[in-house]
Order: sequence, then C-alpha cells, then structure tokens
Amino acid sequence: MNKVLVIGYVWPEPNSSAAGMHMLSLLQFFTSQGWQVEFASPAQQTDHMVDLSSYGISSKQIALNCSSFDSYVETLAPDIVMFDRFMMEEQFGWRVDKFAPQALKILDTEDLQCLRGARHAAVKAGVDFNLDSLLDSELAKREIAAILRCDLSLIVSDYEYELLQSTFNINPALLVHLPFLVDLDSLPCELPSFEERQHFMTIGNFRHAPNWDSVLYLQKLWPAIKKRLPDAQLHIYGSYPPKKATDLNNPKTGFLVKGWADDALEVMKNSRVCLSPIRFGAGIKGKFLEAMLTQTPCVTTEVGAEGMHGDLPWHGAIATSDEAFIEAAVSLYTNQQDFHQAQNNGLKILHDRYDKKELSSRLINKITELQKNLASHRTHNFFGQMLKHHTLRSTQYMSQWIEEKNANKMR
Repeated sequence: MNKVLVIGYVWPEPNSSAAGMHMLSLLQFFTSQGWQVEFASPAQQTDHMVDLSSYGISSKQIALNCSSFDSYVETLAPDIVMFDRFMMEEQFGWRVDKFAPQALKILDTEDLQCLRGARHAAVKAGVDFNLDSLLDSELAKREIAAILRCDLSLIVSDYEYELLQSTFNINPALLVHLPFLVDLDSLPCELPSFEERQHFMTIGNFRHAPNWDSVLYLQKLWPAIKKRLPDAQLHIYGSYPPKKATDLNNPKTGFLVKGWADDALEVMKNSRVCLSPIRFGAGIKGKFLEAMLTQTPCVTTEVGAEGMHGDLPWHGAIATSDEAFIEAAVSLYTNQQDFHQAQNNGLKILHDRYDKKELSSRLINKITELQKNLASHRTHNFFGQMLKHHTLRSTQYMSQWIEEKNANKMR
C-alpha cells in the first residue's frame, strides 16, 4: 500500500474553484486505490475548505522555511509526494529529496502559471500574446525547472501538454495529460428543460484574475444582450466577492452579482446559458465542466475553451469578437435547436475526454511504471538531476537563511 503526501498551496475548496475540485478528485483517486493519504499545507484554513477527514484523508498544518518539515517527512516516509503547483515544489522539493529520497515526486500543475501570467501581461499591455514571450519569462523558468525536478507532472490541458514539448522541449516521459475526472455513471438524469430554464449566468472565484476580468468584460457586453432580450437577467456567482464586485450589482439592468453559491450545479442547471468571455488564463475551466454536467450551453472565447474539447464541436459557441459573442448568446437563449445541439456536443465531450475510469487507469499505469523503474527514469532525466544539484542549493540556503532570520527575531 502506497503512502501519499500531498503538499497543498491552499486547502481544497471544491465549491470555490476548479483547482479545488480537481485536487479533491485526485485525493479521492489516491484513496480509491486503498492508499494512505495525508494532505499538508502551510496555507491558512478557510470557511469553505472541504472536510478531508470525511473522505478518510488526514491533514496537517505545516510551516514555510522551517526545518520541522524535515523530521515530519522523514518520519512519514511517503512513497509518493505530490506538490500542488510549482511554488510548493520550490519550497519543499529539496527537503523531500533530502529526507524522503525514495518518494516518487509528482507535480500537479493545475494550469501553467507562466502561460496565464504571460497572457495577462499581454492583455494589460494591449498587445497580442506571443508564445516567444514565455521564453523570456522568469515565471516560466521557475515553473519549467520544477517540472524537470519532478518525476511526473500532471497536465490538465492538452494544449499545455503539447506546448511543454514543442516550446520547452520537455520529455513526454515526465508528463501525463490528466484533465478533470468525471464519473459518467453519476451524470444527472433529470434536468430542467429549455422552457423551464431562465436567465444567463456566470460563476468563478473572484480572487482569480481571469474571472474578475471576465465579469468586467460582461458588464461591457451586457447592455447589447439586454437590449435584444429585455426580460433576461445575468446572474453572477462566485466565492470571495470583493466590494468592487458587489458594487456592480444593478437590478435595473438585470446585472445581478449574487456572490457565493451553496450549490454551483444547482444554479447552473436552472440557467439557460452560461456566459464567460475569458480573455486570458490557462488550464481548463471548471465552470464549463459544470455546464456540461448540467447541459447548460456556454458562450466563451478561444482561450476559455482551450484544451477542453479537442476536435469536437464546442458545448455552445466560441466567439472571436464582441459582436459574435453577443449574437451567440442571443441565439442560444432563444433558439431551441441551437440549445439542444450544444447540449449534445457537451455530452459527447464528457464521454470522449473526461471519463474517470479511463483517466484513472492512465494515471495508475503511469505511477506503477515509474515506481518500478524510478532509478532509471531519474538517470535519464539528466536536466532534472542537474537542476537538483545546482538550483536547489540556492533554494535550500535561502530557506535556511530565512529560518535562521526568523529564529533570531524570536530570541
């Protein structure tokens, strides 16, 4: 039986973000194998975090830049250590290498932080995004280094899976494409009809910059949609809404900021169309998975749909201009034929790309293969070994310097 330690950037909040939802599905995958799982994080606990003990998962609060982790991981002696995003690998990777060297190191990227950051910078600068900008990115250098230092990285988007190989020359042996895990046997059987649904909606954690930018962009697009559909409303849901978001609430125009949704699937399934004009970001979007699960058609952008549907028709419409976005929103809202075609497209995408059984088999086969041949796998990952030898020395000494500095303050 494997003993798995997951080091979280934050405590999982599956009802708040796609990252939280994906993390919980991975934790459940580990427990479903009969493995012992412990989740540890230096982050502050929150009101919306999931109760891990109800899933048979133990948890522990750990500290940054503190040697207490060394004895903790050495005593735990995990067979697998999974880092939640590259920042956790930077902080704790060298300690795992030193005190649990036998552990298989997995990096859960969630999405490529460097890709999201570069796209955000392009939007703020008012220029087109260019892949070459990644090569000059400090964030990319840090993230790619973390991928190379790990034995395996989980990549949710097939676009990012290909990008890592084509742009950064990452050996595919270090990667596995693993999007959201959907239990197809548990898809909702009864859902509201076209006539029973009403209004538009969007949902997303307000702390996530692409989501907030999308809300602001919807504010720009909404008047044109409202003019065509006077009785329609746009309901905006999401965790952690700041005052600047709630200040946008305007009942007169039907632009309604609802904030936290106790049940995202419930509000999604009662809406007729999901709108999300995402201008930058990375990975794949949990809101669109929820939309497919509830058969709620979506209007989004090329970035929004990226990595989610492959060559299959999208679950709604992908707009490349403001005018196209507005037209698609109105058409899906009023045309039952378009609406039902979008629903069928979504179901096809779910079955072809998000089957939990198939994806779980893919991951367990990869883990089993690596554990059997870990020494050889690491030997052939020369650049990873080189980075461990050189780069982690600076990370280690910086961490130890911060720890000593903090200790001096306490004396």
